[in-house]
Amino acid sequence: MRIIAGSLKGRTFRVPPGFPSRPTTDYAKEGLFNMLNNTYEFEGMKILDLCSGTGNISFEFLSRGAALVTSVDHHGKACTWLHKNAQQLQLDTKISVVNSDALQFLERTDQQFDIIFADPPFDLKIHSSLVSLVFQRSVLQQEGLLIVEHGKDTSLDNSPYFKNMRNFGNVNFSFFVWP
Repeated sequence: MRIIAGSLKGRTFRVPPGFPSRPTTDYAKEGLFNMLNNTYEFEGMKILDLCSGTGNISFEFLSRGAALVTSVDHHGKACTWLHKNAQQLQLDTKISVVNSDALQFLERTDQQFDIIFADPPFDLKIHSSLVSLVFQRSVLQQEGLLIVEHGKDTSLDNSPYFKNMRNFGNVNFSFFVWP
């Protein structure tokens, strides 16, 4: 895996064979961050990466200047590798790795974030629940952005917080904001 931009551009990190998650493709990741770069200055932001898997998105935000990323994944193996890769990239002081179910984390946390990125497994039908919990529990700052990665069979545009959706190959990103 490689970081595509920022202070760590070109740096790579390893993922072992049989890793329990599907990382966001470079094509989709590059498209997403090209869009975000036109609107957001990541410097100093507090980011939440739900269902973080490899840490691919977490590391990209940190490389671009985010102050702190909280990476949540329910697979212990994923959390262990994410932490090891953060140490290798010398990002371990800027990342908090939490071994937890995403919905349970949202129900328990008292933190607020500038940007929340969620990439649950496409076949795990919790996408709408994630969106609802983020706004019900005010986990997103008032000027913040929630991004949910999903497959073509998932539609999230019926949420009152839905802003728009972008497609990059087999990957869709739906964006949500406070009204």
